[in-house]
Amino acid sequence: MHKGRNEGLSWSGNAVSFGEYGLRATATGQLTARQIEAGRRTISRHVKRGGKMWIRVFPDKPITKKPIEVRMGSGKGGVEYWVAQIQPGRMIYEIEGVEETVAREAFRLAAAKLSVTTQFVTRTVR
Repeated sequence: MHKGRNEGLSWSGNAVSFGEYGLRATATGQLTARQIEAGRRTISRHVKRGGKMWIRVFPDKPITKKPIEVRMGSGKGGVEYWVAQIQPGRMIYEIEGVEETVAREAFRLAAAKLSVTTQFVTRTVR
């Protein structure tokens, strides 16, 4: 399996589809499963279980690593962790059932846990 390249803009998953507010990526990068979960916990704690939240990305790319002090060769290393590849415009989280100020603050706290830059967006058409 090749590493591949993560280029271009997100053509799918780039609109607020389920909730009222969303957190959109503005840069290219990778989000690990741990980062996605940390952001989910932060949002969940801030809104105090109120409202409904959607996670719009899934870590489906395995990242492998060879063990420490192992000679080169003898095949590819084992899976170390999983990542979701993110393009600019990709929606990461969505939320509804809370006030805009609460959603904005929850997304600000969650964005600090992520490795890509983000922006807060509101649903335009119902």
